[in-house]
Amino acid sequence: MHLSDRFQALTQQHLSLLITDGVADRLALYLTERSEGDTPNLVLVAQAPQDAALPASIAKDPDLRSPASERRWYPLRHDSLLLGVLRAEQHEDVGQTITHADRLQTCADTLARLRGLELEQDRLNSQLDGQRQQLSVMVHQLRNPLTALRTYTQLLLRRLGPENQQRALVENLIREQVQLDRYVNALDRIGQEDLKLEPENATPLLLPPVPADAPDLTIADLLSPLLERAAATAALQGRLWREPEQWPRWTKSLRPAADAVTAEIVANLLENAFRYSPNGCDLGLHLHDHGVCVWDAGPPIPDSERDQIFLKGVRGSTSSERAGSGLGLALAQTLARQRGGRLELLQSPADLDPCLPEQGNAFLLSLPPTGQETAAPNSAE
Repeated sequence: MHLSDRFQALTQQHLSLLITDGVADRLALYLTERSEGDTPNLVLVAQAPQDAALPASIAKDPDLRSPASERRWYPLRHDSLLLGVLRAEQHEDVGQTITHADRLQTCADTLARLRGLELEQDRLNSQLDGQRQQLSVMVHQLRNPLTALRTYTQLLLRRLGPENQQRALVENLIREQVQLDRYVNALDRIGQEDLKLEPENATPLLLPPVPADAPDLTIADLLSPLLERAAATAALQGRLWREPEQWPRWTKSLRPAADAVTAEIVANLLENAFRYSPNGCDLGLHLHDHGVCVWDAGPPIPDSERDQIFLKGVRGSTSSERAGSGLGLALAQTLARQRGGRLELLQSPADLDPCLPEQGNAFLLSLPPTGQETAAPNSAE
């Protein structure tokens, strides 16, 4: 039977206080111990005074075979379970008052709640340990096919000449595999004591942390692989994909390595656009004044849901029939705020630029300019 130091200390404190106040001459707390296939047993876990000699369990106490008027029992019940019992003894010539009985029952109820909470915590910890073990096995097994894919892709790249038209596709595969490796490594760190929920670089849990020695990149560097991936996805789905024909100057200025999470934000927005917009619906990415907009020409999100869709686990009514967790927009907004930016849903894509559809959805990520960008004019090249 596992009992926390906190529970044992609090139990002893309660029992000793009741003895000091004259509520009882002797108190003993028994908790139910269940073993698979065995009859539950009541085991002694605390007593006051502590020097009282009592057997380790009720079953081994011969004094309890005969009734005694000075002995009272107060059950520890939690929901429908009997977690134990509080034994109180008082001299017959003193007797127990109603107040004493109420205090003893209150003590039993309090200890029952505490014990119930600890049992629930033990159950959750056991469940969590099992999930961690399964996750560890899954991560280990994921590494094998990922390694094989990387090997085959590199061999394929060697067979393609420098001028081969398929070389860019294979190189994109290698980049995606590197990204998968980063996620697998991040998954492997879950449960480690040194893993913080919000690391110092403000990268949320489950996102690969930005290495300290990562090079500074431009927004164009960060977004280019995502645009290539989106164009390929749109081609497979038979969609019209529109991307910037020119990159504004601000997208070519070096930004701190920590701003690499911008790619995570845009990746989530693109995934949502492809997943939740109707099949065949046009979509694209538009660059604005220190802003990146992912839009689609699908049914607009209702006004009543425009704020709620940024909450964790909440999905709009227009996408309720499609698979999804409802975490993408919430994660994207959190990341945007951590980077000092803002993520908002516009009334329509045309509100940002008349060349975009008048009906649809447009998520605008506004990024704070760097000092270099603030000093330089913002023009397209």
